[in-house]
Amino acid sequence: MLITLYGRPIRRRPNTTGSRTAPKAFVSDSQWVLIEPHLANPAPSRKGGRPRVDPRACLEGILWMLKTGARWQDLPDRYPSPATCWRRLQQWTESGTWIIVWRILVERLDAAGEIDFEQAIGDGTFAPAKRGVQTWATADAARAASCC
Repeated sequence: MLITLYGRPIRRRPNTTGSRTAPKAFVSDSQWVLIEPHLANPAPSRKGGRPRVDPRACLEGILWMLKTGARWQDLPDRYPSPATCWRRLQQWTESGTWIIVWRILVERLDAAGEIDFEQAIGDGTFAPAKRGVQTWATADAARAASCC
């Protein structure tokens, strides 16, 4: 007799096996100590509600997204849900937390002599033009006059 469980929901299980092939964290413990006060969860509401996901886990998920360039829905199970990571990214961006954390980490790297500003590259391929093209050339005007 064959029993199928098609209607059963799929459960996400954390990786608790202690595998040696588990990926390393993007943020080291010493870096986390520096930025933790800025990424801390707010106090719970008096109304109650669901407890917030650990900010370090969300940060790791966001950094995985930035490094891989994958879609949010492709976020691995070892991180919080894609919606949670995306919402946290939006909150930290709007509040200016990303700038604060970036400055803390860059200042530490600079003080340790780990940054070579001669090798820095600025990529603006994703930035829109402020004023754009003033006039558009049509295909007929750009083509040379035919002699025949």
